[in-house]
Amino acid sequence: MTLGLYILDGQTPVEEPDLLKWGEWMEGADRHVRDTFRDDVRVSTVFLGLDHSYGDGPPILFETMVFIGGNGGGEQERYCTWAEAEEGHANMVAKIFKATPILRLPVKADNDL
Repeated sequence: MTLGLYILDGQTPVEEPDLLKWGEWMEGADRHVRDTFRDDVRVSTVFLGLDHSYGDGPPILFETMVFIGGNGGGEQERYCTWAEAEEGHANMVAKIFKATPILRLPVKADNDL
């Protein structure tokens, strides 16, 4: 039985069967794929190190989460590869920080007509 523990070799997840080696790697590794901040909103994508597919399909090892004011905002996506995680992060940033159209101001106020 596999423990579902992974470390990164560059951007490639590699299964790590030794719990102590995995723990040491997790303790010192920079697991961030991308971080995007605007005001009090943060979109963070990280390598999880644990397979979140729980044996049902390919390992799910990356996650994007939205934090608002330091708390989770409810938005979350998970991915299998680094490349999927980068694409997912970009999609979440576009969704969360979508452009707000500027409203056109009226030329005259209603009482000026």
